[in-house]
Amino acid sequence: MSSIYGRNIRLSLFGQSHSEAIGMTLDGIPSGIRVDRERLQHFLNRRAPGRNAWSTSRREEDIPEFLCGLKGDITCGAPLTAVIRNRNARSADYSEFIVKPRPGHADYTAELRYHGYQDPAGGGHFSGRLTAPICVAGGILLQELERNGIRVYARILRIGDISDDSPFLNPVPDQAFPVVDETAAMEMQKCVQAAKDRGDSVGGVVECVLEGMPGGLGDPIFDGVESRFAQILFAIPAVKGLEFGSGFSAAQMFGSAHNDPFCIRDDGRIGTVTNHAGGILGGITNGMPIIFRLAFKPTPSISVPQQTVNLQTMTEETLCVQGRHDPCIVPRAVPVVEAAAALAAYDLLLEVQR
Repeated sequence: MSSIYGRNIRLSLFGQSHSEAIGMTLDGIPSGIRVDRERLQHFLNRRAPGRNAWSTSRREEDIPEFLCGLKGDITCGAPLTAVIRNRNARSADYSEFIVKPRPGHADYTAELRYHGYQDPAGGGHFSGRLTAPICVAGGILLQELERNGIRVYARILRIGDISDDSPFLNPVPDQAFPVVDETAAMEMQKCVQAAKDRGDSVGGVVECVLEGMPGGLGDPIFDGVESRFAQILFAIPAVKGLEFGSGFSAAQMFGSAHNDPFCIRDDGRIGTVTNHAGGILGGITNGMPIIFRLAFKPTPSISVPQQTVNLQTMTEETLCVQGRHDPCIVPRAVPVVEAAAALAAYDLLLEVQR
C-alpha cells in the first residue's frame, strides 16, 4: 500500500487534511523504548502550523493521543498508534478545486486516479498535513537513535536564491528558522515575505546530516541506502530533488578530486579524509556521516492568477487560490526531514540488531 513504509518497522499513515483526525501506526517497534513526551511535543511544535509569519495561518496544536503501544511512557511491543485531531479546518476554501484543479497541485492527478471520489479539502490525503504523524513516529525514533550514539539534524540551506554557506558541523540552535548564519536567515525571511506580499510562494533546499551511523548497513543494487532513504524522503510533499554527498556537483569534478582518500581516524577506526560520497559507497554505509540535501518546490497554492481548466465545462479559466497556505514550506519541513531520516536509519539498524 502507498501509505506504508519500512521493512523491519512498518509505518502506516491514515487520515486527510480536514478529516476528524490524522495519525500513524508504527508496527515492529521493539519493546522497552522510553518516550519523552515533553521532548516529543517540542519537536512536533517545530512543524506545527500557525506559529509565525512564514507559516499558514491555520493553527493546530498537534498534540498526539496514543491509543496503544505504550505502557506508561515505554513501548510494550504492540503496534504503536497515535492520532492528532484536526480542530481548525475550513473545508469550504477548497470546494472549487475538484472542478478547477490548482496548477502544481495534485488536484488533477487525484481526479484521474480516484474519479471524483477523492477528498479535495486541504489537499486530502496528498496534504503536507500528513507529515505531522511522520513526525510523531520519527520524533520517537530520534530519541532512541540518540541513545545509541546517532545524531540526526537538518537546516535550511537555501530559500530562493539565498544560501547559507556556513559549515554545517553541529545542530543549529533550537529556533523556528533553523539556519547557521543569522544574516542569511534575515535575507531568507525577507525573500519569503516578499513572495507572500505578492500572493506568491518560494521554494528552497534542506540539508540533513546523520552522525554515528555504523558502516556496513544496506545492500547493493535495489536495496541501497540511498534507495531506502529516497522512498520516505520523496513521500514528503513538495520534494522534487535529492542528492547525497557532493550530489550533482560530482558531475563537474574529476575522480582524483571526488574520491575520498581512506585514513586512520583519531579513534583508531578507518575513515575518509573527505566525504564526497555522503557516507555511502555501493549502497552501503561506510561509517562516515550520511549527508543529503532535498529540493522543495514552491507551495502551489498561491493567490497570483493562474490558468486552469474547468473539468465540467472543459474550458480554460483563471484561478486565484484563496485560503490559508504557507508562502514557503521549507522552515516547517526541516523537522519532517529529520523525522523521515530517523525512520529510514532505524529501519536499517534493526537489520543488524535483531
